[in-house]
Order: sequence, then C-alpha cells, then structure tokens
Amino acid sequence: MLKQFLPNEHVKSILDISPEELKAKGVKGIITDLDNTLVEWDRPSATPQLIKWFDEVKKQNIQVTIVSNNNEARVKFFSDPLKIPFIYRAKKPMSAAFHRAVKQMGIKKEEAVVIGDQLLTDVLGGNRGGFHTILVVPVAQTDGLGTKFNRFAERRILNWFRKKGMLQWED
Repeated sequence: MLKQFLPNEHVKSILDISPEELKAKGVKGIITDLDNTLVEWDRPSATPQLIKWFDEVKKQNIQVTIVSNNNEARVKFFSDPLKIPFIYRAKKPMSAAFHRAVKQMGIKKEEAVVIGDQLLTDVLGGNRGGFHTILVVPVAQTDGLGTKFNRFAERRILNWFRKKGMLQWED
C-alpha cells in the first residue's frame, strides 16, 4: 500500500533535474505541480533561475504542462507569462488531469514525468496513473491551509521510507 507513495526519483529542487538527462531518457513532456514545486505557494511569478531552467527544457524540445489543484486565477497568472499550458483544479491524486496533460501534449505517458512536492497528491496521482514520478523538496517551509494536513500524513510516510532506506535526503 505505501509503495503507491514512493516516487521513482527524489531530488532537492526542480533545478536539480537536468533537461539533457530527461531528453536522453526519452522524456518528451514534463507534468509539474506549481505551488512549492516550482515556486513558493505565495510567490506569484517565476524566479529568474526557474525561467532559465524552463528555457533549457525548451531547448531539449521537452514540453511542459502545469497541473495544479489551485484555482484558475492563480495558475493562469503564473503560467501565461511563460506561455506554459496548464490544468487547474486538477483533483490530484486522481490521475485524470495527468492523462489529459499527455493527451494535450500529444505524447504517451511513458514519455512523460510527473514532478511535484507532495506524496499525497503529485506522487500518488502520478503513480496511480502509471507515470514516472519525481519528488522534490518543497521550496517553502510554510504551506497554504489546505496542504497542512497532507504534510502531517506525509511526514509519517517519509519517515517510514527513510527508515527502510528508500529515501536519502532530509527536508
């Protein structure tokens, strides 16, 4: 049961994910969460470092779709300046939005990775949908009200994985 929450990979930051390595592995699309994955949940726009990372992704001809449980206004304000397609109110961990994203990108799920900061939404939803999942450490130490409960449950699961030697980094 807990294996549904285990990501295929885990990294400190999305900036630690090499677009060149993704391309070499046959990745054609990235499905990424927004809040606390790309930027802090209360930061409205992309940082210069993140914009540079997106430019590197584009150079590798890898498409990106943001899949967020947040509302349209929040996701649109972030995504539109970057010209990145998005799906809002995704209802993660349901996997329908992930499947919708690959369909919109015109790729197979085997050619996509799901990147997020939460086990209970991003990783569980990606794993349930049969996607390769990458967990990142949340970029902020604080969360919106709706995420606080998830973090409590997530800490217990992460501690179990750490004790079993399945995850190595500390957040």
